[in-house]
Amino acid sequence: MTEYMGVYTKEPSIMKIDRLIGILSILLQKETETIPSLARQFEVSPRTISRDIETLCQAGIPIMTRRGMSGGISIMEGYKIDRTLLTSAEMQDILAGLRSLDSVNGTNRYSQLMEKLSAGSSDFISGNQSLLIDLSSWYKDSLAPKIERIRTAIDSRAFIEFIYYSPCGDSCRIAEPYYLIFRWSSWYVWGWCCTRHDFRLFKLNRMEDLHLTGEHFPGRPAPVPNLKNEQIFPGGIRVKALFQPECKWRLIEDFGTECFEKQKDGSLLFRADYTDKRNLISYLLTFGDKVRLLEPEEVRLELKGIISKMLENYQ
Repeated sequence: MTEYMGVYTKEPSIMKIDRLIGILSILLQKETETIPSLARQFEVSPRTISRDIETLCQAGIPIMTRRGMSGGISIMEGYKIDRTLLTSAEMQDILAGLRSLDSVNGTNRYSQLMEKLSAGSSDFISGNQSLLIDLSSWYKDSLAPKIERIRTAIDSRAFIEFIYYSPCGDSCRIAEPYYLIFRWSSWYVWGWCCTRHDFRLFKLNRMEDLHLTGEHFPGRPAPVPNLKNEQIFPGGIRVKALFQPECKWRLIEDFGTECFEKQKDGSLLFRADYTDKRNLISYLLTFGDKVRLLEPEEVRLELKGIISKMLENYQ
């Protein structure tokens, strides 16, 4: 419970964690701070700040309290060596990460936390930030509410239910969410699928009608997902194709500079391992007549059939 202006409200644990991080950062940067000052900065009561200080002490942070006109709270003198735990450059990286979360949520929650983290140090906040991260997507308007609902579900251990669209068809899923993940330029939730009775990785853009069921789960040991490309996308289709020189920038953007060999005539001999045949064919078709698939023969024949049917559509 948090008291503010005489009113008690239930406080999500993530808000308290944000505040504890902010208080600790301020104390690491300033010689002395007062409880009333911290209460004003974090918009809570002095009593709440006092409880936060107790929590930090229980976590092993040596915080001292001094009375009098020049009194206040501070990190114990012998602990000052740890004030350099975060350099200015490291703090800038943290702040950039916090700003990036606002780009997803469409809020300024983390910008406000950033200001609190930066209190007392003009080096950490300036108008010339050199590292800017935007994690939002074309689907930002629909993505932000999904992320907020999933975060709430993870924090309260609540089941989520949604319609999921996959190559195998549409299905209604109920899951225990454990991790929100940003990977491969997209957002995912990792959790226990009650339909498949196993852990699954769900892409947020493929989820519709996402809501909390109102029921809660006790939780289970949730392994951190192995998100290495070879684990999630095991190679199975060895691809060999010849691209025109003007396709170089796309190949580099998608696969890196080592995915092709430049030929004497300027063309690009591309080699890669693909997991899904449908994705491979779709990818090749985006290049139009600028690519010629050499291997595998099975996919060559299927691609040829698709192109023939496309040609019929325009006759």
